[in-house]
Amino acid sequence: MPRARLASALRARLPAPLRGLIGVLRSVGIYYRPDRGEALDRMHARFAGRGDLAFDIGSHVGDRIASFRRLGLRVVAVEPQPVLAHLLRLMYGLDRQVTVVQAAVGATPGKLRMHLNLDNPTVSTASADFIQAAAHDRNWRGQRWERQVTVPVTTLDALMARFGEPRFVKIDVEGFEDQVLQGLSRAPAALSFELTTIQRPVARAALGESARLGYRRFNAALGESQHLLHPTWLDAAGIRAWLDALPQSANSGDIYALRD
Repeated sequence: MPRARLASALRARLPAPLRGLIGVLRSVGIYYRPDRGEALDRMHARFAGRGDLAFDIGSHVGDRIASFRRLGLRVVAVEPQPVLAHLLRLMYGLDRQVTVVQAAVGATPGKLRMHLNLDNPTVSTASADFIQAAAHDRNWRGQRWERQVTVPVTTLDALMARFGEPRFVKIDVEGFEDQVLQGLSRAPAALSFELTTIQRPVARAALGESARLGYRRFNAALGESQHLLHPTWLDAAGIRAWLDALPQSANSGDIYALRD
């Protein structure tokens, strides 16, 4: 049996809480590499500086929080998964410049069902369509969403009313990005949202929401490169054409939007 399949089979035999803990520790190991932190800092410094406020929507294990704090930003970190929200409080609870909000973000306040991936919590999602799309793509082979949990939902407008207007908003919510942007009525200076090639329509809808909000310039980074692809920022039509031409194998990345 190939090593990856053997490891997956062995994990499947473990109790769910232990598998969840191993999944979280795996994410910490991946996302807190020093070289990745340096790349994140260079990227984030393009959009905000010391004393500014940043929203981290879909905080996961908090590597973006760490980057924002190294740059001197204040942070509102929003994470719906209970175990990850608890981890963030343990890691950043003594930092008075970080506020952790345990909730999902969507178009309207309320509640929703989160689908949890115990082995890879970074791809837990509120979107059943995302799971369906992943089932038919080889890049997502082996991913399983085995548990569900009901979580509260807030909106970007509600967060802004509570904490103030951020300079930068990062959105990474696995196929729910357009819903997050629907809950925003005025545009911060800059934002980013994740794209996946298995759900291009969601990225297109998020671009449409961004244009509605008044964003005029766009760029993109693929995977975890933290490197902007386009030397000159594109308009909405240009970034959409780039998205439409993106090969399926590109898998994922982030689109960045500037208001001015």
